[in-house]
Amino acid sequence: MAPLTVDIWSDVVCGWCYIGKRRLEAALERFEHRDDVTVLWHSFELDPAAPAVNPKRIADMLAEKYGTSSEEAESRLAGITQVAAEEGLDYDVADARGGNSFDAHRLIHLAAEQGLGESVHERFFSAQHCEAEATGERETLERLAVEAGLDPDDVRDVLDGDRYAAAVRADEEAARQIGVRGVPFFVLGRTYGLSGAQPTEVLLQALQQTWDEAQTSAAA
Repeated sequence: MAPLTVDIWSDVVCGWCYIGKRRLEAALERFEHRDDVTVLWHSFELDPAAPAVNPKRIADMLAEKYGTSSEEAESRLAGITQVAAEEGLDYDVADARGGNSFDAHRLIHLAAEQGLGESVHERFFSAQHCEAEATGERETLERLAVEAGLDPDDVRDVLDGDRYAAAVRADEEAARQIGVRGVPFFVLGRTYGLSGAQPTEVLLQALQQTWDEAQTSAAA
């Protein structure tokens, strides 16, 4: 049987990306060939120019970005909070702190090399969206990365220099080349792209279709 790869572009500060992660996990739980699926995460920065910690409220940031009122932005946040709750995620958008995610992405690359990518991804997502942690702050990042299993010396070594910066930029360049404009963005079997936090059922159907086509091609 031909294995299946699922590539995902996402950003730690993206609330929909965490929801998309949960929905993919749910789809994979129901997919009979789960053991033959490899999930690969790729870096994407929604706001590369953001400061380490943005002093503005999330609602005000959204209102400014999309040219809406603070009330409309609050309504959007309430909506994503409800969707997250349906996936078992307790979002804290009132106290959430946005910021730069470049260093978080570098640490995720470190984690992936050590087989801890899933653990670090989950810790960063939970801290950002459910615990109102400032994942752009160095001290916070260090603590979270160590909590997720990374060696503190390795973490400091990455943050003290520019290790994995090229890897983050390569992910972002790949995203530009395939036309990714927002995240989460899924590519199944290096062939089919799905944009957004698609429902679990849609992801499951896409997995099955891509799997079936890959097996047919492999047998030809």
